[in-house]
Amino acid sequence: MQVMEMETACREPAGTREEIVAGWRAVLPACVAVVPLGLALGVLVVHSGLAWWWAPVLGAIVFAGTMEFLLVGLIAVAAPLAQVAVSTLLVNFRHVFYAISFPLHRVHGAGWKAYSTFALTDEAYALTVTPESAGWSRARIIAIQAFFHVAWVICVAAGAGLGSLIPPQVVGLEFAVTALFVVLGLEAYKVRRSLPIPALALGCAIVAALISRENMLLIAMGMFVAAIVGSYVLTGRRRRRA
Repeated sequence: MQVMEMETACREPAGTREEIVAGWRAVLPACVAVVPLGLALGVLVVHSGLAWWWAPVLGAIVFAGTMEFLLVGLIAVAAPLAQVAVSTLLVNFRHVFYAISFPLHRVHGAGWKAYSTFALTDEAYALTVTPESAGWSRARIIAIQAFFHVAWVICVAAGAGLGSLIPPQVVGLEFAVTALFVVLGLEAYKVRRSLPIPALALGCAIVAALISRENMLLIAMGMFVAAIVGSYVLTGRRRRRA
């Protein structure tokens, strides 16, 4: 019995290491794609008149992508706390729906679960929402989120350190994150093969752009969520009638 327990204990670390490596391989393309965005945030922090150390602090503590860019401007003008809170709610409200399908049940331990909830970014969600992720270990899920978190902080800090050395516009780099989500969307379609959902999302985006380009993302997401909820309610009613 003792020999079996020792063998099991020896195998567990190796399995954990393999899961961590698998998480790193899965998140590496996202880490590369987010480099231009992280550098841009670091440059924005310095050019906004804030100290360079604000960049890694925002990257490590806020870690919310779009909200970090918005928060730089709010900090620079000393915006009221209420305005910051409302802006954060509107920008990050989509994370409420992420939690529905994110495999948080695979992350055991209160501390790990809290970190996984905090580090639930768009990229982490897209990588872990596949059917295969339902059986992933805590180590792989946390590795994906932690590696992306570290990569983001490094990129933001590098952008702040380089400051004015980085050109304000580099052709093509601004499309890197968009291209990443296009690829992730195509991979998700290959798994689920559901044409109405991406068609609905595209339609919402087009309508939102026609309504207001400045608020396109918020309008499109609101319309898409409303359509999904409405479809779910109608489907439930039809099933009950049947």
